[in-house]
Amino acid sequence: MNPVAKETKPRMEATIEDFKRKLASIRTGRASVSLLDNIVVDYYNTPTPLNQLATIGAPEAQLLTVQPWDPSILGAIEKAILASDLGITPSNDGRIIRIPIPPLNQERRKQLAKVVRDIAEEHRTAIRNLRRDANDKIKKQLKEKQITEDDEKRALDEIQKLTDQYIEKINDLAKAKENEIMTV
Repeated sequence: MNPVAKETKPRMEATIEDFKRKLASIRTGRASVSLLDNIVVDYYNTPTPLNQLATIGAPEAQLLTVQPWDPSILGAIEKAILASDLGITPSNDGRIIRIPIPPLNQERRKQLAKVVRDIAEEHRTAIRNLRRDANDKIKKQLKEKQITEDDEKRALDEIQKLTDQYIEKINDLAKAKENEIMTV
């Protein structure tokens, strides 16, 4: 494998991992603790991820629970959840926050499917940018006579194959998530 392709592959892999993390935080009809991964709470004037302030659980398919280690921040956590664009309403009993996950209606399912497509496109663009960077490095090596034209052609083909492979992975993940969202 060409050295440029070797250094590009882990970067493309990291893009796929980021895509998976973003997909996990998109709501489907079931409760998932990763739904709250992007919630940031104002904890003593410091933005802090929710999962660093509380224990998050999914005791039932349609319910999430958030139990803060410091009960004095229940209000701040509740406010952060309400401010998020998840479309969920928490209820607080003074010790624990319960978040019922309502079933999705068809309109909301379509909106979420569009969000999945948008995130997928962002990540496909990121993969293409990595391809462009790698191709530029290869062309620079040719210009500086570090590689032959045949090596350049082989390396460019290798980078293109990698790009196709990772874009295909993104498409498959996006399609699976869309199917999950649209399944009633």
